[in-house]
Amino acid sequence: MPSRERLYRTEAVVLRRGDLGEADRILTVYSPEHGKLRLVAKGVRKVRSRKAGHLEPFTRVELQIARGHDLDVITQAEALSMHAGLQHDLERFGYAAYVVELMDRFTVQEGESRGLYRLLVESLDRLAEPCEPAAVAGYYQLRLLDLLGYRPELFRCLGCGAEIRPVDQFFSAAAGGVLCPDCGPRRHDVRSLSLGVLKVLRHYQRSTFAQALSPRVRFEVLDEVGMVLESYVSYLLERRLQAPAFVRQVRHLDALSLAALAK
Repeated sequence: MPSRERLYRTEAVVLRRGDLGEADRILTVYSPEHGKLRLVAKGVRKVRSRKAGHLEPFTRVELQIARGHDLDVITQAEALSMHAGLQHDLERFGYAAYVVELMDRFTVQEGESRGLYRLLVESLDRLAEPCEPAAVAGYYQLRLLDLLGYRPELFRCLGCGAEIRPVDQFFSAAAGGVLCPDCGPRRHDVRSLSLGVLKVLRHYQRSTFAQALSPRVRFEVLDEVGMVLESYVSYLLERRLQAPAFVRQVRHLDALSLAALAK
C-alpha cells in the first residue's frame, strides 16, 4: 500500500477491546489483507456513538481507517455479521472467546493471511449455528495449527518412528504429537491418549468440516480432544489461556442445574 494513502478500507473481525481515556477504545482486529491491527475508535463509548454497535467482540465488520502517528484510527464501521446468537448462549460464547483468543495469541501485527482470516470467520459462523461447539473448536484448532506450521504428528511415533497401532497411546506437547506405548512411558511430559480420541484427532486433521462432523462423537471424547489440544497450544504459547476455564465453569454450572432439576 503506497505510504501516501492516508485512508484505507478493510474487512476485519474484532478480537478484543480495551478502554482508552474517557470515551475512546483500543481494538485489536484481524483482517485478511493486513493481519492483526491495533486501532483506536474515538468517541465510541459515548451514548450517541454510531460506531459502538458495530465494534463488539466477534463482529465481522467493514472498516475505514485513517493512518495515525502511533495507532491508526477507525473513521467508519459497518457490521457485516454480528453473530448475535453467541451472546445468548454462554457455552458458545466461551468457545467463540477461545477462537479469537487463539488467533490473537498466535498472530503478529501487519501480516497478511487470507487463509487464517477465512478460518476465523467460518469458525465463528459455525459457532453461531446449531453445530456441536466442542467439535467446532477442535476442528478450528487443528486447522489453525496446520496453517501456522505446528501440525501435530498423529500417525507415527515421535520416539521410534514406528507407525501408530490401533491401541491407546501417549501425547507429548513438547515433542509435538503421539508417542507409542513403548516410548511414551520413558518421558515425563506425556499424557495418556485413548484410541477413541486419537481417531477423532486424525479424522479432524484430514477432513473437511462437513466430513469432520460425521459421524457423531460422544461428548466425553470431544472433551478429551479439547484438553489434548489445549495442552498443546498452551505449550506452544507458553501460557495458559483464559477461555477454556470459562467454558469448563459454564459446563459445571449447567450440570449442577440439571442435577437440581432431576431431584
